[in-house]
Amino acid sequence: MPSNAGRNADTSAAPPLPAPLGVPVADSHTHLDMQTDTVEEALAKAASVGVTTVVQVGCDVRGSRWAAETAAAHDAVHAAVALHPNEAPRIVHGDPDNWSRQGARRAGGAAALDEALAEIDRLAALPHVKGVGETGLDYFRTGPEGKEAQEYSFRAHVEMAKRHGKALVIHDRDAHADVLRVLKEEGAPERTVFHCYSGDAEMAEICARAGYFMSFAGNVTFKNAQNLRDALAVAPPELLLVETDAPFLTPAPYRGRPNAPYLVPVTVRAMAAVRGVGEDALATALAANTARAFGY
Repeated sequence: MPSNAGRNADTSAAPPLPAPLGVPVADSHTHLDMQTDTVEEALAKAASVGVTTVVQVGCDVRGSRWAAETAAAHDAVHAAVALHPNEAPRIVHGDPDNWSRQGARRAGGAAALDEALAEIDRLAALPHVKGVGETGLDYFRTGPEGKEAQEYSFRAHVEMAKRHGKALVIHDRDAHADVLRVLKEEGAPERTVFHCYSGDAEMAEICARAGYFMSFAGNVTFKNAQNLRDALAVAPPELLLVETDAPFLTPAPYRGRPNAPYLVPVTVRAMAAVRGVGEDALATALAANTARAFGY
């Protein structure tokens, strides 16, 4: 076989099923509505390798409604509902240049953002909705003009999570200091999850002192992600979660191919190696932590 054959593999092909975990775990953050399999197919594949629970996360009003409906219909699915940090400035300012890669949209102003937040608030009250998120701050795609709308939306989500007694699911991209500042100013909910943890070991120690959960995704396996492995190594075991963020962040050696909840075992094994523990011991902790974080 030529040496470059692996690089020429079909990047749209689904990776193979990994060996099943000995102890079932949960995918603490996934987007089934963005994946090619049906919900039933995705859940069956995941369960076959020991991923028996998923948290389906909404990023806008429509996706959050879908998350809530899907959780109501499937015992293995719990929902989180929110406006993604990049959604808030799109609602307020519009998206004429397609900066968010979500398609053009007209500006709706502050009133439209309040209307959308009111619908998220309604959904957050539902019993099968276990989290408010993903919310937070994202300075990678949103420019300075969108920061005010992002922070306003983030603060509203923090208040909702506390009022409804739900987990707060944080999206933090290139905004560590401001995310931590807002949480301190508002007072974080009792259960706060840093989804797709992206900080370093120093930030992990700050999160640990505050009791924030840190959820690691497939990017912890990437060669250039030593900062994530350093953070994983120092994070307290009782605050660790695992996720796919599927269809994004597919773990190595399948990076660039579609992600799905059934690939959680690949990341669990990589996490166990970083921490120098057995995969069953880590899976046991991850399962208990996810149930505690989301209150199911």
